[in-house]
Amino acid sequence: MVISFSAQPLAFGAETDQNQEYQKLMSLYKKTETVTNIPWYVLASIDQYERNVRHSRNDIPKAEGLIEIYFKPEVWSGPLNPNKEDQNPLTIGLFGGIGEDGNGDKRADPKNDEDILYSFAHFLQSYGTDIENLKIGLWDYYQRDKAVGLILGHMKLYKKYGRLDLDKHAFPVPLNHNYSYNNTWGDARGWGGRRIHEGTDIFANYGVPVRATCFGVIEMKGWNRYGGWRVGIRDIDNTYHYFAHLNGFADGLQTGQIVEPGQLIGSVGSSGYGPPGTAGKFPPHLHYGLYKDNGRTEWSFDPYPHLKAWERAERNKR
Repeated sequence: MVISFSAQPLAFGAETDQNQEYQKLMSLYKKTETVTNIPWYVLASIDQYERNVRHSRNDIPKAEGLIEIYFKPEVWSGPLNPNKEDQNPLTIGLFGGIGEDGNGDKRADPKNDEDILYSFAHFLQSYGTDIENLKIGLWDYYQRDKAVGLILGHMKLYKKYGRLDLDKHAFPVPLNHNYSYNNTWGDARGWGGRRIHEGTDIFANYGVPVRATCFGVIEMKGWNRYGGWRVGIRDIDNTYHYFAHLNGFADGLQTGQIVEPGQLIGSVGSSGYGPPGTAGKFPPHLHYGLYKDNGRTEWSFDPYPHLKAWERAERNKR
């Protein structure tokens, strides 16, 4: 799991290391943009998507450099290439491989950051550099609509803010309101059939503000028969933040909108467990859930440790 979802806040030294890593990554993205005309935020979004996929699975080898885009050996060297370790750009090209020499050393090294980034950018170049053609290139490569959608969401965030450090978080309700919560993830639930509770319930009064917990893009807004009025936000870590049982939404809140940590998105309610408009079947509370995409599927994980860490960090700031 990526650093920004550690249950413990980063130490000062760790923050400094993270900032230096961001600077080195941005330098790599900008250098490749200069050579290929593929915007840096496109390259950063692909790398970030793959970084989170790598950190969520154990069937992909750990990256040896800063760039975490992974190419299977047969994709890098060519599907019919008898030498899966081939680093010769000429023979790789003859066998239809994607590997390219990005740093001028006449080798296409799948472990070299510049070669990796340039190779993916060169692949996208063959489709064009405008957004519609880039989307086609991404779909042809990943063959998964969800992957393309997540990368496009990352692109919106990076393009808007012009930086990589978008991993800050906020507690979902203001600390100056009365609220309470316990670790209820995994508890049994019976309405609509037997299932587990995929989140943490934060009990508070009707109308208590509900805030975005991250930099992200609103992926879902509206009614769900289980969650009532709900909002789903996708962050830069491929994680989906789910806010349910709301009493209403913030004015003007729209699907596709970018939000920031602490931004008002709605208020606490008791909606759900029925058709649109159903409310009052349980005490007012916010159901908060976290779901992770690993490039194949999506699953829920326990938000309680992260809520405690974000709450503690906000209290310490105050």
